[in-house]
Amino acid sequence: MLDVPLIIGEGNRPATGAGTFERRNPVTGEVATRAAAATVADAEAACDAAASAFPAWSAMGPSARRGVLLKAADALAAKAPEFIRLMADEIGATAGWAGFNVHLAAGMLREAAAMTTQTTGEVIPSDKPGCLAMSIRAPVGVVLGMAPWNAPVILGVRALALPLACGNTVVLKASELCPGTHSLIAQALREGGVPPGVVNVVTHSAEDAPAVVEAMIAHRAVRRINFTGSTKVGRIVAVHAARHLKPVLLELGGKAPMIVLEDADLDEAVKAAAFGAFMNQGQICMSTERLVVVESVADEFVRRLDAFVAALPVGDPRGGNVFLGSVVDEASAVKVERMIADATSKGAVLHGGGARQGTIMPAAIVDRVTPEMDLYAEESFGPVVAMIRVADAEEALRVANDTEYGLSAAIFTRDVARGIALAQRIESGICHVNGPTVHDEAQMPFGGTKSSGYGRFGGRAGIAEFTELRWITVETRPGQYPFPPAAKAPPAATPGAH
Repeated sequence: MLDVPLIIGEGNRPATGAGTFERRNPVTGEVATRAAAATVADAEAACDAAASAFPAWSAMGPSARRGVLLKAADALAAKAPEFIRLMADEIGATAGWAGFNVHLAAGMLREAAAMTTQTTGEVIPSDKPGCLAMSIRAPVGVVLGMAPWNAPVILGVRALALPLACGNTVVLKASELCPGTHSLIAQALREGGVPPGVVNVVTHSAEDAPAVVEAMIAHRAVRRINFTGSTKVGRIVAVHAARHLKPVLLELGGKAPMIVLEDADLDEAVKAAAFGAFMNQGQICMSTERLVVVESVADEFVRRLDAFVAALPVGDPRGGNVFLGSVVDEASAVKVERMIADATSKGAVLHGGGARQGTIMPAAIVDRVTPEMDLYAEESFGPVVAMIRVADAEEALRVANDTEYGLSAAIFTRDVARGIALAQRIESGICHVNGPTVHDEAQMPFGGTKSSGYGRFGGRAGIAEFTELRWITVETRPGQYPFPPAAKAPPAATPGAH
């Protein structure tokens, strides 16, 4: 069992009153981590520490910040074995998923390091003679980042990498489901040379979450908020931020469609569907939740997909090379079973699936899903995918857009021009032609539309989220003002006059 303290300012500390909470391994039920249960006072102290560290960090030259972030990336990568162990213990992740988390997160830090010299402005032509007008991007102050458990290293690092590159300091609110994993990120960054107070980590129990989060959003030093998680909680965060007129970046739920047209390469579509739907047990915001397949190829597609998925190894993530491991908790498994039962009771056809062993579930493909089934519209966030049959591309587009969400989407067709034309009509922040719905790169503008949130992580788009755009002018000629002709400047004071 790992003990996880708060990381605030100069060092680690227990919570006020020494309160703690436990996170149990979803597979074994054993205590994986015991973490400090922060109080409101602790949360405010973390924000104070970040505010105190802001002047020095923001004044550091971009090349110096780049050097620190590059060393931090190396330190994070070196901790891959610890992250793999912690992710297995806290959330039941497979070694492959945990290793990929560390790989991409280190890449995010390196990409952020490259962006330290890209927070550029411009000179803007002014109509006023002799006026040099400029726009500049400046760090905002303290950024509050809130990351979820499902891709904890990727999303934990994403919550802080670009804000740090832009000269901000950060408070990371850890998920109560993986406090050890999120804390280890900050430890790696400190070992890499990130100064004390620049990154702070607050862990808290589930029952204390509302008060702790509201206190941090309200804190006078917090100027930006980013939240990745459920749409339900995202709405609450947005309301609190709005009360204080603080911008917030939200990356929320999804119900990603993958359209398979009649001219698709079915073998490629099958691989993309299996990866998109079942990687990390379908617990990814971009997971393929809906396969929208043209009727003329639907039978062959589901036959091939069923055979492919049946060969994927399923089991205890501690036991070796499995593709499907554990879902995060018993409640998630029960939810998936409930959605499958609802669909099959209303006429859907189940392929795969079967009995689960605790939180370990085999992959399920539910064919002939219709709008009256829960699986059609509700986010499952588990190892199940709905297959919806359509007549043609136009109906496929209508079904793809028939959702409150709009994060990721995919289209499979051999006609690339047709695929691009359809992609432009899909209501999502991300769309891939002949690729899976699950795809992330540090330099890309990542984010959604509709109930999947707003704002963009990554690259130059992310810089805009975590900086303040300011207008600055310099007058190079004597001022010309519309004063009356008789008006003149007052005489200079005579030295020694009273």
